[in-house]
Amino acid sequence: MVGSRWGELTWQELEQVIKKSPVVLVPVGQIEQHGWHLPVETDAFLAEVIATKLAETMSQEMPILVIPTIWTGYSTAEVTRWPGCLNLRLETFMALLEDVCSSLIKMGLKKFVLISTHGNHTGALEVVARKMADLHKIYLAVTIPSVIAKKEIESILEKGKMGSCHAGEYETSLMLYLAEDKVKKESLTNEDILRWADWPFYGQVFVSTWGMQKSLTGTYGDPTAATAEKGRRIFESILKAYQAFLRDWGQR
Repeated sequence: MVGSRWGELTWQELEQVIKKSPVVLVPVGQIEQHGWHLPVETDAFLAEVIATKLAETMSQEMPILVIPTIWTGYSTAEVTRWPGCLNLRLETFMALLEDVCSSLIKMGLKKFVLISTHGNHTGALEVVARKMADLHKIYLAVTIPSVIAKKEIESILEKGKMGSCHAGEYETSLMLYLAEDKVKKESLTNEDILRWADWPFYGQVFVSTWGMQKSLTGTYGDPTAATAEKGRRIFESILKAYQAFLRDWGQR
């Protein structure tokens, strides 16, 4: 039982897996609107699928535990213009992660990889990682699928920075590959391509562009360029990058 889902095990089974010093995968997503064409569960769904597939593919190499997905968190107020967001205060979200990780650490677990698929969480997760290091001397790895495989993903996407931010070419391609039945293809539109990506300082300076570019559909990017084939290539690139990282991280 070296590639296991936490919630499916008894406490006796968990006790045995914990003795093997597994890497704990913590999928972290959000429930919020994703344009006209994607379900509100998109972020949480992608985090869980990536973590679960990683556990399956790496289970013969190392012990891995996947905890239940952290499916709710913090989103900026702009996203609440549309129905769908189950929002936590930033402080509540951080406290939730701190308590979950502290609980796991107290059980004897030491290796953690957070898999975050929601952009608003990045800074908060980095703070939580620092707090866990201060409190427990345990060092969490905060990872983002679109970053860990950035070069490969950029070579696959056609629309560049203007096409992918939220429910755009990247996320829609993944969803077309992993769960095509959840995508409303008739509602794809490039109405809200990310115009701010033309700014010369984009990517060099952090600015919350959600409020600076008003979206009509709730999308920020161009999902019309998405395809299931791109999604397959992106997903495989993400898995390959994570597999390489886990092989390294599991030994540190």
